[in-house]
Parts: sequence; C-alpha cells; structure tokens
Amino acid sequence: MTLDRTAAHGPLLVSLMQGVLAATIFVSLCGISIAQQTPPDAPSATEQSAKAGSPLKNSVDFAVLMQKRSHVFPDIAMNGDRLNAGDKFKLAVDNSISLSTFGIAIIGAGWGQAVDHPSGWGEGGEAFGDRLGAELARSASDNLFGTFILASALHEDPRFYVRRHLSFVRSVKYSAARVFLTRSDSGDRVVNYAGLVGPLASEGLANVYYPDNNRTAGATITRYGSDLAWKFGGNLARQYWPAINRKFHLMQPVPISPAPPGTPN
Repeated sequence: MTLDRTAAHGPLLVSLMQGVLAATIFVSLCGISIAQQTPPDAPSATEQSAKAGSPLKNSVDFAVLMQKRSHVFPDIAMNGDRLNAGDKFKLAVDNSISLSTFGIAIIGAGWGQAVDHPSGWGEGGEAFGDRLGAELARSASDNLFGTFILASALHEDPRFYVRRHLSFVRSVKYSAARVFLTRSDSGDRVVNYAGLVGPLASEGLANVYYPDNNRTAGATITRYGSDLAWKFGGNLARQYWPAINRKFHLMQPVPISPAPPGTPN
C-alpha cells in the first residue's frame, strides 16, 4: 500500500502512528535508563521564587529570562509555583517558538509534502512553505487558545510535570493520561479542558487558511485527532527529555522538585 493510499484511507491512524513513532524513536535512540533525571534548561525553584515584576524591564532581566527559558520544551515544570495569566501568556509564546515546535512542524510539513496532503496545495517548494506555515500557525493558535486563554479562564496549569522513576509502561500511561487530565492552579486534579478544547479551536481557525477541500467537518476532526496523538507523543518525549539531555550533555542540568500533589498519575 502506498503512502498516498494510506493517508487517504486512514489519516487519523497515520497521525497516531507518527506521534507514537516519533516519541519512541526520540526515546529509544538515546539508550537511556528508565530512571528519570532532572530537567536541564530551566530555572531552579529559588530563581523562580526570586523573580518579581516584568522580566523585560531591562537588559539584565532579559538576559536572565533567556537563560531560564527552555528552548526545547518550555512547558516542563520546574516547580509547583502557581502561574498567573501573564506567566501563561509567556509560556504560550515560548511554546510557539520552541525547537520542538519547529521540529514537529518540519516533520509534519515533510510528511504532508510526501503524501500531497492537503492536496489543495500541490507540490514544490511553495507548497512546502504553505504546509510549514500552516503547521506553525496551528501550533501558535493552539497555544493561544489552550495554554493562555482557556488555562487562564479555567485556572488550569498548562505545564507538564515529569514523574521520576517510572517504568517505560508507566511513562506511556502517564503521558496518555496527561492528554486528558491536568492540575488546577490550586493543585487539584482536573479534566484538561484547555488541552482538549484548545486544539479543537485551533483547527476551527485553521479552516480560514486551509484549502477548500480540507475545510470539512471530517477533515477538521481528523486534524484534531492528529493533534491529540502528537500531544501524547510530545508528553512521552517530555517525560524522557531530562534523561536525554543529561546523557548527551546538551545543557547544564538544573534540579527540580518532584511532581506536586494533584498531578495525574
């Protein structure tokens, strides 16, 4: 069966396989142990508690902000400190321009180019640019709706909490559970409405710039299912990112506190 035919008959299944496969390869190639390590490229609890005022008020604060921000997975939680609406907006921006976002967008655009999906954009360099731009736009709107607007309105914590010392099977279960469950700002376990409704709103907005034949309800739901599959794969990658970073010495590790109460198991 050709790639075109697979994409035509089972786009949602293909998207699920993409998300799981990408996360599995990401984890497996590193040869890491199951024990979880501490995430690297983010601030310590002491640094977080010491911040005050606008982080961009002067060049010194801006330099500190750039050192604190994770350029791969900005939404990995370093501690259980409560985020205000401004923090969630900054997190939404950081997520939208992170290395992981651009990497996934390139993979998605490359796959779409290979199978000519959406077919309305055709082939060639311009078509790849359209697909890449659409992938990035969908991610940005997902973060705007989910990480910022809905998470602020519903008082949900949009960060991912790494759980230490989980087996691979438990890590898979935890990554899947985090698609549907999250922490509230007060530390309670709640339904992840921001993470579920955000991508749906993003896909509704995507119908503004997608080709006409990809604006149907079925196409929108298929893209939404793809988003959830990628969220699962991304969660699994986040769960193992600290150990991957530690193994390859990508950035200086920074200790974090264990996942606080209320974090889904």
